[in-house]
Amino acid sequence: MTFTLMVQGTTSDAGKTVLVAGLCRVLADRGVAVAPFKPQNMALNSAVTADGGEIGRAQALQAQACRVDPVVDMNPILLKPSSDTGAQVIVQGKALSDMEAGAYHDYKAVAKTAVLESYTRLAEQYDAIIVEGAGSPAEINLRHNDIANMGFAEAVDCPVIIVADIDRGGVFAHLVGTLDLLSESEQNRVIGFVINRFRGDIKLLEPGLDWLEQRTGKVVFGVVPYLQGLHLDAEDAISQVQDINDSDKAFTVIVPVLSRISNHTDFDPLRLHPQINLQYIGPGQPIPAADFIIIPGTKNVRLDRQWLTDNGWDSAIRKHLRYGGKVLGICGGYQLLGEDIADPGGVEGTAGLSKGLALLPVNTLLEETKQLSQVKAKLLDSASFVNAYEIHCGQTEVLSKRRVFAKLDDGRVDGMISEDNMVAGTYLHGVFDSPEAAGRILQWAGCSQMETIDIDAIREQQLDRLADCLTESLDCRKLFASLENQGRRCAD
Repeated sequence: MTFTLMVQGTTSDAGKTVLVAGLCRVLADRGVAVAPFKPQNMALNSAVTADGGEIGRAQALQAQACRVDPVVDMNPILLKPSSDTGAQVIVQGKALSDMEAGAYHDYKAVAKTAVLESYTRLAEQYDAIIVEGAGSPAEINLRHNDIANMGFAEAVDCPVIIVADIDRGGVFAHLVGTLDLLSESEQNRVIGFVINRFRGDIKLLEPGLDWLEQRTGKVVFGVVPYLQGLHLDAEDAISQVQDINDSDKAFTVIVPVLSRISNHTDFDPLRLHPQINLQYIGPGQPIPAADFIIIPGTKNVRLDRQWLTDNGWDSAIRKHLRYGGKVLGICGGYQLLGEDIADPGGVEGTAGLSKGLALLPVNTLLEETKQLSQVKAKLLDSASFVNAYEIHCGQTEVLSKRRVFAKLDDGRVDGMISEDNMVAGTYLHGVFDSPEAAGRILQWAGCSQMETIDIDAIREQQLDRLADCLTESLDCRKLFASLENQGRRCAD
């Protein structure tokens, strides 16, 4: 039998993603064949699997915690919002269609079949599956045909733990209120709680923990401390933590936050770099003087073309170029740098044509077919290949002779660099993950002497740090007791 444990949260950002990643690494360290699973994810940060599908970025990170390759079955339903009421629906790695919220709510009964198929395939391959819920199980309006929380747990008959973020305040109300809003059968499958992000004297919290266990009859498996400086790929939200660098030494990189920004995890290596002052610029904020501007990906290119104008960023980008700064566009950002962006079929919203920034001689035609691939590429005439990946709709036509941004190992070329060498665009994500590629791009952008950092090594170190923390702060023997009953040594 495969042991399945589901982690649900009292709110979004309660710590579900991190707790699942940490538990996966704890089990992997004990020799258990473990896999992550998230039935339904809503996020604009995604990853490409080796089998050519698209899943949430967080599940790719959790697979790394398990020391296995990510596959589409780890996140069978991915929703990528393209508006406030609609999203692209990706089923088992492939884009199905765009749906409004009401239509998707009805579609969940069909989506449940794909969810259970993917879960069953994983259960046939692994000894343990750690499942991540979405949002909160107490969202009463979403209970019908639920596949993200208790609807899934009931379908596969698995135990559930509920995590709450004490740093937000009101942790006891969150936990008791969530439990009270569940049905009797759902309450019965909740085996206990985890309190996350605690800082302070644990002795002052203990009377509350005793009360919580008496009030609910559920075990508190532990209290996870607030881990300062924990750097792991974000599921969706942009980290508000900014490292302050010496302005005399820092190389300033600006990323404008588009309304539908996607895959901002591309910039984590820059955010963690000791010599780089990375700044995300939000709506209503002016773009300050900088060395380098990177226009990120977006799920709605034409909408975000207007967003650039509404925030005054298009003129700020042109001013930046006049002052000698360089600009790079990644994926949707590359499309925004071109002349025309055509969406005749309404792939990303209302059908129509938008004028781009006209900083590169390219036109983009958006199409339903999505390019999904892991690639190896030589960037900016470098000598060796680095790993990257593509996730984009449509094709971009180059209108003049070009210097390509990258040469791929399958014979294709990618992106382009402007004739004056000031503007570049690429469809490749993950290019800053490679120390060599990051150094080459930063050198092109004007930083001549730059240290290198290895983001993969940082991820591994952070996952090990997280696993050590959970081992110390949680009663893992009690939590994994079901595994021990099945003859496995996970609780040792």
